[in-house]
Amino acid sequence: MQLHQQIILASSSPWRRKMLEDAGVACQAIASGFDESSVSAEKPQELAVLLARKKAQIVFESHPGSIVIGADQVAHDGEGCFGKPSSPEDHLERLWSLRGKEHWLTTGVAILSPDEQRVFSVKTGIRFRSDLSRSELQAYVESGEGSECAGGYQIEGRGAWLIERVTGDWFNVVGLPVLEVVSVLRSMGWKMGHSKGPRLATSKAGL
Repeated sequence: MQLHQQIILASSSPWRRKMLEDAGVACQAIASGFDESSVSAEKPQELAVLLARKKAQIVFESHPGSIVIGADQVAHDGEGCFGKPSSPEDHLERLWSLRGKEHWLTTGVAILSPDEQRVFSVKTGIRFRSDLSRSELQAYVESGEGSECAGGYQIEGRGAWLIERVTGDWFNVVGLPVLEVVSVLRSMGWKMGHSKGPRLATSKAGL
């Protein structure tokens, strides 16, 4: 492994990029352009991993000397997967249906390098408050927050008012299981202290 390889996040998500950079992993962010609706899978874990791998592979093919991190999050309950709300009406009904219930967020991650590929997923449980009123949820929908998120909420923002508890990895709920990502990078030879931490790219391209 070359310690001066560029790290690329196969995503335009400012949240995922910030999470990596806050952990000392400077990266270039490049959206893959992959059509998420073009693939399907029977199980949420399989879908999340498939989406992450596809996104990472597209970017890796055009940057074969880099380390590429692809990630995708799937929200699901006992009845199946659900993605980003399709409209404000869908958003409200989604949140209303989650009151007092637990659902899960599964993030698939694919880390590709010239030498190896690592793919994994992390699952975290979320329970919504049971005393949420329809007017309260309507106000949240009208705020615009969560409309671009799997599940329809941002727990790190006003979405905290909707959540009763989290079971599992907090970072995973926010968008990326950073502890697992760091563990994989360490196993690939990265250590804290390499160029002031594993900071190999500082380009702002891709945002």
